[in-house]
Amino acid sequence: MGYSNWSNAAFNSRQNNRKSTGQSAFAYDAHVRQTGAVAVHPQMDPKGVRRESRDSDQHPQSLSIGVIFDVTGSMGNVPRTLQSKLGSLMRMLIQNGYVAHPQILFGAVGDAYSDRVPLQIGQFESGLEMDDDLGRIYIEGGGGGQMRESYDLALYFMAHHTEMDCWEKRGKKAYLFTIGDEMHYDRVRADHVRDIMGDEIGEDIPFAAVIDALHRKYEHFHILPTNTYHGGNPDVQAQWRDSLGERVLLLEDENAVCETIALAIALCEGTLDTLDHGTSTLVNAGYDAAHASSASTALTPFAQAQPPVVVTEGTLPPIDLSGPDGRL
Repeated sequence: MGYSNWSNAAFNSRQNNRKSTGQSAFAYDAHVRQTGAVAVHPQMDPKGVRRESRDSDQHPQSLSIGVIFDVTGSMGNVPRTLQSKLGSLMRMLIQNGYVAHPQILFGAVGDAYSDRVPLQIGQFESGLEMDDDLGRIYIEGGGGGQMRESYDLALYFMAHHTEMDCWEKRGKKAYLFTIGDEMHYDRVRADHVRDIMGDEIGEDIPFAAVIDALHRKYEHFHILPTNTYHGGNPDVQAQWRDSLGERVLLLEDENAVCETIALAIALCEGTLDTLDHGTSTLVNAGYDAAHASSASTALTPFAQAQPPVVVTEGTLPPIDLSGPDGRL
């Protein structure tokens, strides 16, 4: 997947049409709530599928980026933030030279012990199809009440059910951002993997083993919003820190999630020398100063652990607040 191109004009036209007609960007979620027919959207069903990110004439050096978020409890605002700022995210990545050919997969995670739709996984896309996938997500808002969600299932899927040319052809790791404010389970249960993905793995897999498999082909970050119900809990933060170290990004404002993703990728790609430079570039281009600052604060421990980078100054033009600004 990922053969189309991103167009700000087309995305802004969609957004304006939704606003004028009162339509929700999350059409499937609205459908489920209206009909009561709770089920994963067929095109977001992880059972028996693999997700591919491939090079093409339009995208000869594709770079795969997964963004999977918790849709339980207080985390329901994150998919809406991602959808509303999708154009800004693509613009930050492409026009600032952070990534020339991003292909983004969106997914959602809940609790396999209690939720009816615990895992939803879209395709890697380069164009408006990623907005379509966001519109197919059911924002269940459940969770089991035990301060844990099934992030392990999402990580297992990405480790074992994705095929990406950036990794397979060039040996370049993809990116994965998980977003959530609760703890992960200590292991992936074999029955959950069988029922949700169709894999027969024989026995449960420890979380550490899932992480090891994932990190062979992904640069993985977990964004933990600290202003949500569980995000400030020291036990939640400590568990994720034990698993991922400085790649746990404590984000004080979940509205800054797109800025955080863009700056994290730029740091890893070597297309950004310092967070101060990245923050000032975003602000000078018209992005929200508070969001840029929140992203920088969340990334500071990771950035401090990286070797110094020298890059050519970015060329992000001022943000066009008037509407469509064409194809990227």
